[in-house]
Amino acid sequence: MRNRWGILAILFVVRLTIAFQFQSVAAVAPLLQQTFGVGLADIGILIGLYFTPGVVLALPGGAIGRRFGDKPTTIAALLLMTAGSLVMATTDVWGWQMAGRLTSGAGGVLLTVQLTKMGTDWFAGKEIATAMAIFVNSWPAGVAISLLVLPAIGTAYGAGAVFAATGTLTVIGIVLITLYQPPPGAKVGASSSGRLDLLALLAVIVAGTIWGLYNVGFAMIFSFGPSLLAERGWSIAAAGSAISVVMWLSVISVPSGGYLADRGRPFVLTIAASLVVAALLAWLTRSDAVLTILVLIGMVGGFPAGPIMSLAARVLAPETRAIGMGVFYTLFYAAMMLGPAIAGRLAKSAGTAAAALDLGALAVLACPPLMWLFERIVSVRVRHAQS
Repeated sequence: MRNRWGILAILFVVRLTIAFQFQSVAAVAPLLQQTFGVGLADIGILIGLYFTPGVVLALPGGAIGRRFGDKPTTIAALLLMTAGSLVMATTDVWGWQMAGRLTSGAGGVLLTVQLTKMGTDWFAGKEIATAMAIFVNSWPAGVAISLLVLPAIGTAYGAGAVFAATGTLTVIGIVLITLYQPPPGAKVGASSSGRLDLLALLAVIVAGTIWGLYNVGFAMIFSFGPSLLAERGWSIAAAGSAISVVMWLSVISVPSGGYLADRGRPFVLTIAASLVVAALLAWLTRSDAVLTILVLIGMVGGFPAGPIMSLAARVLAPETRAIGMGVFYTLFYAAMMLGPAIAGRLAKSAGTAAAALDLGALAVLACPPLMWLFERIVSVRVRHAQS
């Protein structure tokens, strides 16, 4: 297949498997608490474990992709995700649940880095914000599907069936990725220079931090939102359906944000949307107007996704793209590993999941000043290049 939008559709569905698998724990968190006799802090750790391998694998993950190629690396990653799901589906020991989660997360790391690089290869310099917005839209789509499907599966058949379902989806991803073809002229040899200049490296570090913090804020909604609503008397299925409203609306707001960014002012759009989302997250824990707030978050929260994801592409050349995406995702995974674990501890200490949502609001609030810093670094780099 050589049509870039067709390629994007394949990447979208394959990346959706990561979100579906990640959300499998949070979607049935109350069920896991009952089955294994664990608390919110343990659930937070299990959620965060999915991103733990990213701290050490994201950077070499880019090099692995350069060495072995796009398709072999993505297939290996999907096999790791499948193996992790099978472990979690077949054990009733909490320690093995954690081991399976780590194995799945390792595959998710390699897959995320490689798919992002593959998408950027096809769209760099041509509607990149729109393409990246559609690409990252696979995350809310996968989360929304899991919130609708997995609680029902878990309630009817138990936690093992939930993880078996995630493994089945990753097998489908393996079949789909065999259809991928690289763009003409995109192949970069393993011996090619992949060294980033200092300012490009700093810009990518800041971009990765922005993406990590914004996702920490968003993750608090679907990671601890169901538990927050359960505290208020909602059933597991009803809580999952309500939280999924954010994800379904994000399916619209994420590509809309990318489209607007490609045709307007992405910097202003990202900052304005981040401030609104931070305010809504803080309001969610202090109001009974749950559905109204969730609808507003879904309508606005997706706007910054495409612009933020396209930041790294502004400073990465084809030969530095794999290693640059590795750096970008190292920061992202560090934030996403620590965020849920810290949030779980705060929720346990406060005696309510609301503390996790408040942490998410603070994380999103940190994004606007970091956006300003990124723009400053890029402007300095441009001046140096012109001098």
